Amino acid sequence: MSWVGSSAVEIAEAVRRGKVTAPMVVEEHLDAIAERDGRVGAFRTVLAERALAEARALQERADLSGLPLAGVPIAIKDNVPIRGEASRNGSAATPEAPADEDHPVVARLRAAGAVVVGITNVPELCLVGFSDSVYGVTRNPWDLGRTPGGSSGGSAAAVAAGMVPLAHGNDGLGSLRIPAACCGLVSIKPGHGVVPPPEHDWYGMSENGPLATTVADLALALAVMADDMSLATPGESEALGVDSAIDDYPGGLTLSEPLRLRITVAPMPLPSGLSVDAEFQRAVTGAAEVLGAAGHTVVEHPRRMPFGVGAAAVATWFACARDDVDGLDPRGLERRTRSLARAGRLLARFGADGTAGRDRWRAYGADQWFGNADVLVTPTLAALPPAAERWGRRGLLANARANLTYAPATAAWNMAGWPAMTVPYGRHSSGMPIGVQLVAAPGGEAQLLALAGQLEAARPWTRHALPA
Repeated sequence: MSWVGSSAVEIAEAVRRGKVTAPMVVEEHLDAIAERDGRVGAFRTVLAERALAEARALQERADLSGLPLAGVPIAIKDNVPIRGEASRNGSAATPEAPADEDHPVVARLRAAGAVVVGITNVPELCLVGFSDSVYGVTRNPWDLGRTPGGSSGGSAAAVAAGMVPLAHGNDGLGSLRIPAACCGLVSIKPGHGVVPPPEHDWYGMSENGPLATTVADLALALAVMADDMSLATPGESEALGVDSAIDDYPGGLTLSEPLRLRITVAPMPLPSGLSVDAEFQRAVTGAAEVLGAAGHTVVEHPRRMPFGVGAAAVATWFACARDDVDGLDPRGLERRTRSLARAGRLLARFGADGTAGRDRWRAYGADQWFGNADVLVTPTLAALPPAAERWGRRGLLANARANLTYAPATAAWNMAGWPAMTVPYGRHSSGMPIGVQLVAAPGGEAQLLALAGQLEAARPWTRHALPA
């Protein structure tokens, strides 16, 4: 049998028990990348020889039988250091020098037995919700004419196309949840301080996290990234009522007693002037009904977010662009990047860089708007993913309009520093997957994963895109 398309949990268990070797698993996935990535464009670099060498070394490790991610092929986003490889961050203007050390998250994944098979494409400096750059245009495996989202779009496309079971990404204004929703995956942005962040942490908003096709895989990968295996079994807390037993790192999530949480549903949470696709709103309502049937208390949120939250998010976006181009040769930057940075510099002259609004939201605004709920359910996206094209060659207005029209629902929770995730829920009439966003207060990662497990059990999703 081929292990391509198997879950990370299944692969790791088979490698630990000697049913298959790590080199065989990695070789099969490298073959899948060679066959499929020409159409998708998920990878900037495939590390074939290095991955096979790592897999052979892994197979000889004395602790192989105890590694939670033994032999699992994984892709890493092109904006964190990988020892011996250049991190280009989607740009021709960034240094070509290889990194001396792995980022702590990469080191933890490797220590747990994962094998890095490639580096995934991102938009330049990870500044937008697309994944086009000088290294190519990444396409959505569900519809090659659409973007897989961004900025972790290459990682999302690689997982959705079945080229790897797991991928690393990070999320500064939605860059895990947006592509996961575009590609029908589960992903989680942990709260502040759970996982070591990227070097450019965007005013404390950006967090590293995984993308996967199952909640068990997601929970296990997050546990490894956080160096906290209790997250692999997010029900260990008696308050959650989830069985604490774990058999060979299966990802847990087996419910012993029903969760009893207060859930607020907001099908249309955005500030005035922004809208959400009607089918996306119905998916949110449907997901809330499923959770209500599981025993949770579900109430509707009475208000839209204040306009100032959206304004602060946009100003912060421009400020991040301004900061990220510092020290880079502008002649090597794309038109989009230069225009975003220019907007950031202009706003800074007037003291409008988003700091005040961001600080208010993090200090008390998010808590006041969230209310007394345990978990909030909203749409992850507001509209279908836009076309896959070279958005980097276009200017500020075109990129801002496209980003704010389709993906305005995630940034508030980066500014708050709260955990948030996306879960597939049904299909749009266009055939594209739909994602619903779950948000919890700080420390609520286990609650989110447990609820996602309930949705997965009640409404299983197609794990990979149909062949194009």
